[in-house]
Amino acid sequence: MARSIFATSLCCIDGRIQIGIHDFLRKNYGVHYIDTITEPGVNKILAEMEDVFTINSLYQKLLASIAFHQSNLIAVVGHYDCIANPVNKELHIQQVLKSIEILKKMQLPGNPEIIGLWVNENWEATLIPNSFEEEQGKEPLSI
Repeated sequence: MARSIFATSLCCIDGRIQIGIHDFLRKNYGVHYIDTITEPGVNKILAEMEDVFTINSLYQKLLASIAFHQSNLIAVVGHYDCIANPVNKELHIQQVLKSIEILKKMQLPGNPEIIGLWVNENWEATLIPNSFEEEQGKEPLSI
């Protein structure tokens, strides 16, 4: 039996976005399970790097996902109609890209692949152009 593959989603608590994120990661990256780490406006929190307590909490949860589930893919997610971060799509995307840069600097164990996702008004997730993997020319993870 093949070993299950995990991914980790860093996203907002908004329940409307969860299915779209999970569907996208399963379809495009072949993962079976997604550890979901939620925080209202998580892309803003990471991009601004001001809330040290919350950032440390997110970091510890990422470490747990990597250690216990061998997660090798992290998706940082911004979404339409975010109550905690009510900015336009362009700023959300900038924050996601900044969040990816910050996560890369954390040198997470196992060097997981880090991507950015946008969840639109139809609650569908799409890969953010110019996110880490596209810049590096990497192919999506496969089983």
